[in-house]
Amino acid sequence: MAWKTLDDMDLNGKIVLTRVDINVPVDGDRVTDATRIERIKPTLDDILAKGGTPVLLAHFGRPKGQVVPDMSLKVTLPTLKEVLGRDVVFMEKPDRAAIDAVKGQVVLIENTRFAAGEEKNSPEMAQFLASLGDVYCNDAFSAAHRAHASTEGVAHLLPACAGRLMQAELSALEAALGTPDRPVVAVVGGAKVSSKLDLLGNLVRKVDFLVIGGGMANTFLAAQGLDVGKSLCEHDLADTAREIVQKAGEAGCEIILPVDIVVSREFKAHAATETVAADACPADAMILDAGPKSVERVASILKDAKTLIWNGPLGAFEIEPFDAATNAAAKAAADLTTAGTLVSVAGGGDTVAALNKAGVAEAFTYISSAGGAFLEWMEGKELPGVAALG
Repeated sequence: MAWKTLDDMDLNGKIVLTRVDINVPVDGDRVTDATRIERIKPTLDDILAKGGTPVLLAHFGRPKGQVVPDMSLKVTLPTLKEVLGRDVVFMEKPDRAAIDAVKGQVVLIENTRFAAGEEKNSPEMAQFLASLGDVYCNDAFSAAHRAHASTEGVAHLLPACAGRLMQAELSALEAALGTPDRPVVAVVGGAKVSSKLDLLGNLVRKVDFLVIGGGMANTFLAAQGLDVGKSLCEHDLADTAREIVQKAGEAGCEIILPVDIVVSREFKAHAATETVAADACPADAMILDAGPKSVERVASILKDAKTLIWNGPLGAFEIEPFDAATNAAAKAAADLTTAGTLVSVAGGGDTVAALNKAGVAEAFTYISSAGGAFLEWMEGKELPGVAALG
């Protein structure tokens, strides 16, 4: 991969414009989850250690080019200071002279999306940002699928590199989909096939096994002529599902669907359930999870695999007992990762939540906190914020 890292840059005495993602959840004036802020600390510490001055560029919410006081990045300042263990200078209207006056400190610039030119990626906005620094560092993979002034435009105007978080993300994804050790298994779940058509189309050309779970699996089962009762199912995509299966066969990719299913008449916690064969769903029931035989099959495939990419749960994991298949498969993957036989990369909001719920997130090789950017990478699309670093 052609992108540079902080190791390739001379940062001594330089102002380093550092694009970060600190779009954190807040309650009033309090940050409720500091994970994103914690993940940028290694990059900022490294820049400071190399004699640079990190100037943080970030968005917060969707102010659409207007100054919206409730979307000011000021709310992140106390948490930033606490996590970094140092003072942070906040600049509402930055200029180069003001930044030069506080060299050696961390500087946070107000919400980039307050400027109309940010999301339009206007040349004027990019030029203004470039005038503030000497080097550009992108540490926000989660925003890299957006061609904005602070993610793409400015990268063409200054010497550019990836920060430590971006570097880790790109390295993990390259290991999973670029030049992976084989066999490669992808687990793709979620509610709808329609939201992941590009993803499935790309993966069947890249992986050896494609495990399909969640509501998506129902559409594939129905496309095979099976009755899925009252389950969530996109019957109008039956032809599309069959095309994906055909493409997978031509590419040498085996699609793995549930062989047994957990069904219920009610979608609620601790509802009465029964486990039946995939072709025996009662007409008045819903498929809400994969069954134990399906999990055993996935676990046996993972046992022989070298690389795993995971996006989406195998069932309605938010509600017990429909989290059983996701929990069991995730634990199998975590155990193999811990044993050193599997490289496991996971990403997407539901996926992170499911792996945390299963208590195995820490055991995976890498978990991406990026939603849209992770999905677009898996779909084989070029990410503007990454391409600009090349």
